[in-house]
This record gives sequence, structure tokens and C-alpha cells, in this order.
Amino acid sequence: MTDLPSPSADDGGPAAPTPPASTSAIPPAWHPDPQGHHQLRWWDGEAWTDNVSSNGVASLDPVDMSGTVPVGQQPADKIRHQVEQQAGLSVGEGPASSDLLHQRILVVNQKWKLIEVNNEYAVYDQHGTQVGGVRQVGQSTLKKAVRLFSNIDQFLTHTLQVVDVSGQVLMVMTRPAKFMKSRLNITDGAGRPIGEIVQQNVIGKIRFSLEAGGQTLGSINAENWRAWNFAIRDAAGDEIARVTKTWEGLAKAMFTTADNYVLQIHRPLPDPLRQLVVASALCIDTALKQDDG
Repeated sequence: MTDLPSPSADDGGPAAPTPPASTSAIPPAWHPDPQGHHQLRWWDGEAWTDNVSSNGVASLDPVDMSGTVPVGQQPADKIRHQVEQQAGLSVGEGPASSDLLHQRILVVNQKWKLIEVNNEYAVYDQHGTQVGGVRQVGQSTLKKAVRLFSNIDQFLTHTLQVVDVSGQVLMVMTRPAKFMKSRLNITDGAGRPIGEIVQQNVIGKIRFSLEAGGQTLGSINAENWRAWNFAIRDAAGDEIARVTKTWEGLAKAMFTTADNYVLQIHRPLPDPLRQLVVASALCIDTALKQDDG
């Protein structure tokens, strides 16, 4: 470890593309851990190494590229049921795209757990094909124990990676510890800032602003005080997307932590607005629901 540059305390990655394991054109550097076990892993220019870092602390963890994406628990017909029957949307014709960030409809299903100490979500396209996942990283054993035996999630920092089906990091969403309002910092897979999702109020219908480069690009607006369904609007106030929570039955609602959402994007959007809209659907549970656990 002494021959490697020290990872920064805030776990920011370098301004370079996150390399897949087969790419040799990327110079050695710290990048988001493709396994999701830590926040950073060292790329030596040819392959991933055992050198890792979380919260600025370097350590060793053997490379194992298997099982890096949260595996979905729903068959394709159940996903289509969420889209068509529960969210009231029409499934489009034609072949499905594997690109998570360019889907017209995304289905986000949280992994069913009786007790949640590590957030995991599977992400599907409208046809029921898994296109990626969301995984929590950087949690120490102590932090998991604290989450298991207490209800203080809002006072803890949460970092989630959005990954494609190969485990490639597409975005990183970090919600710093909060007291009342959530603020989520969104970066790309290489740690470059995309923007922020900022909670605006705590009473009444919850509202978030979508911000980037010092400008407000849009907003997320809860449609009732329970904050289940959201309308996403651009800076002019026009609805550009919608997030609908889908009901999975009384038993799962009472005895598991699972939350499921369907995102519909109404029209093509430019970056970074498009990225923030996708991130919105993937982080609503972390921004709001974790404090209820």
C-alpha cells in the first residue's frame, strides 16, 4: 500500500472513466470499487487489485468480480404487472435496451429483508429484464450493528452505487448524515459531480430541488403527505417524469423493508437533468423512507 497514492478522505475518485477489468488504456488510479464492498479500489493500469479504501482508510480485500450486482427476485411477468397494472403504463414494443441510464421506464425493487442493514435494489426495464442494481457501499461492521439495534439511519451517511448488469459503476449517490432535511450528492462513476437532490421542506407534501452547476434544473414533488407518488418537473414547471410506488401486498408491507417504484420519463432529456431524474427514482427510499425503519 505504501507505493500507492493515498485515497482522499472524502473518497472522491479521479476525473477519469471507471475502467472495466479488461481495459488497459486507463492509467493506475483509485476508482469506485466494482465489487461494491468498499468505496474505492486500486486499478493498476491492467487489472483491479486487492487494494481498497473506505472513508479514506486503505486496506486489502481480494478481488472477486462475481455477485457484484444485487440480483432481482421478481420474474418478468411480475415486473410487467407493476408497469401495466399498478403504474398504469403501456409497455413499449421492440427490443429492450440494456442501458440503464437511457430507459423510458425503470422499475426499482428493493430486496426483501426482515431487517435491513445494507440497502440493495434491483433495477429492471419495462419488459422485466434486469438492467442493473443499486448497492450500498462503505459500511463498517460497527455501522451495520448500529443500524441493526437502533433507529438512527438519518444520523448516518449513506453511499449507494448505481451499477449496470456487469457491475460497472454508473453513478454514486451519497446522502450525508442529516437532522431534518436530506441532501444527496450525485456523481458519475469516476467521481465527477453531476448535481444534487435537495429536500426543501419537512411539513406537508415533500419537495426536492434538482440542482447542478449552481442552477435549479427541476423539482421532485410528492403528490400526498405520505410521499408515495412523485411528479418530476423541469425548471419551467412542466412534468417530465413520474415516480409511482407499487403495492406488494399487506404481508410484505408489514414484515419486510421492501419498497418498489416505477419511473416513467415522458420525453428525452439532456444531461445532467436526465441523470438527476434517474437518480431521483433510485434514491427516494434513502432520502425519505430510511428514517422510518
